[in-house]
Amino acid sequence: MKEATKRSIFRWIHIVFAIPILGYIYSPFEKLPDYAPKTRFVFVPVMVLSGLWMWKGHVVRRLISKTAPILVQYFPQKNHSVPPKI
Repeated sequence: MKEATKRSIFRWIHIVFAIPILGYIYSPFEKLPDYAPKTRFVFVPVMVLSGLWMWKGHVVRRLISKTAPILVQYFPQKNHSVPPKI
């Protein structure tokens, strides 16, 4: 998947999950208890995580790609087709 496509997907997730938060903010006070749990535990965390990923996702991907060889070094996969080195 291209980087532009990934950015577009995260951008749309961010926008779509912002719509219910706007509804929560501008809804009448009597309807707030209906929106509160979904807003607090679903919409806000997804929006925060997608925003952080769009902002600093390149740093996380770089850290993962640098630590992957280290993890392979410490936790090697067992390959039974290759004889062990002595």
